[in-house]
Amino acid sequence: MQGPDPATAFPLKHHDKLCFLKNIIKSPNISIGDYTYYDDFKSVDNFRKNIRYHFDFVGDRLIIGKFCMIASDVQFIMNGANHLTNAISSYPFAIFGQGWQGAMEGKAYPAKGDTHIGNDVWLGYRAAIMPGVQIGDGAIVAAYSVITKDVPPYTIVGGNPAKEVRRRFSDTDIARLLQLRWWDWPIDKISRNVQLLTSNDLDALEKAE
Repeated sequence: MQGPDPATAFPLKHHDKLCFLKNIIKSPNISIGDYTYYDDFKSVDNFRKNIRYHFDFVGDRLIIGKFCMIASDVQFIMNGANHLTNAISSYPFAIFGQGWQGAMEGKAYPAKGDTHIGNDVWLGYRAAIMPGVQIGDGAIVAAYSVITKDVPPYTIVGGNPAKEVRRRFSDTDIARLLQLRWWDWPIDKISRNVQLLTSNDLDALEKAE
């Protein structure tokens, strides 16, 4: 087999701070693609701790594609964090019961759907991803950024709230890359073409065998 085994939790020998996440995280509401890794300064167990307010009864999912790079202390804020914003009070009376349990009858807390991270996405140190955000394939999120809205494919964003810094390629080349979907190639084809994948020769990549 060429390349690291995607079923290996720790692909770097004698290094337990970087893991292929899909082998570490086992949850029906979290989906992680092959070769996506998390690199933590202390323990890879922190990844699960940094998925905040992810309650089973809410039902939202965190979906992360293949070949993503997730730095230490990246946080995913899920829909369980939401409070009422259009009511007189945003206080969650109902969760305390004891006479308040009926406060939400006929109502629902805001929910923005599943959180989707595309393929080949780089999430920088201490970035925070808010509920329901979709980050496109090939995007890069700068360190300490707060992502409050969708990020287009192959776009670099940064800041709080994050704003577009620049597109990584022209619109035409982004369309070509999205058509190629190299992350779905067989691993032997990827392995044969890693030098092209680390170049900017898109013409050659389209002809790769």
